[in-house]
Amino acid sequence: MNVSPFKPSLVKAVFRDVTPMHVSRSAAFAAAAVTRTVLTEIIGGARAAAADQDRKKLVPADLLSAIGRNVEVEVGNEWYGHSPTFDGKRSRSRKPSAVLGAHRFEAGVKKLLRSQGATAVPAMVRDLDGIASAFLTDLARDAAMVVREGGVKRFGTVILEIPGEPASPPPLEDSLLALSVRRGDRRTIGRDDILAATTIQLFGGIRQRALTEAHEATHVSPATNLPGQHT
Repeated sequence: MNVSPFKPSLVKAVFRDVTPMHVSRSAAFAAAAVTRTVLTEIIGGARAAAADQDRKKLVPADLLSAIGRNVEVEVGNEWYGHSPTFDGKRSRSRKPSAVLGAHRFEAGVKKLLRSQGATAVPAMVRDLDGIASAFLTDLARDAAMVVREGGVKRFGTVILEIPGEPASPPPLEDSLLALSVRRGDRRTIGRDDILAATTIQLFGGIRQRALTEAHEATHVSPATNLPGQHT
């Protein structure tokens, strides 16, 4: 799992569709790793749903079940308006940008399925392909925003409430606080910008796993991560 099935060159192609900013090599590897983590979680949930039905091959209904069971994997929402799988379940805005270049990720999706010991019908592969493209497009937009604004201005957070007790937001980890302020030029998207964008796009356990995978993909220990490092 140290090598993402999503090639950095394809990642950069998606970023070029969103922003003219340069994307560093480490940023491309980090974005590929985050995307892999998200798709792995979705496939895992879909496999569990298929197992409940005594099936091995994944179908679109398993994708719906995976998202229904785990709100953390509800990502790449722009794709939902383009897929028959989500017909009647999501807004059908049909923005062209949501499916731009979605087919680029089919080979990577198939490799990821094989690595998880799973097979899927073509419609399921298409949905995973589209979700990967839409998610990465959103990640690219947020990374570009982080560069423009000089850091993260918001964090996605889920707060659990206990009846009868006041809810209090959990404190942000030091590593996330470090990403809230950016230092560096405003022309290059670096690895830390991808990490910052990940904190916007994801929450909960999947966010932490994605950040860990991105750190490992760029051969940097989270303990040594420094704000402003945009290699």
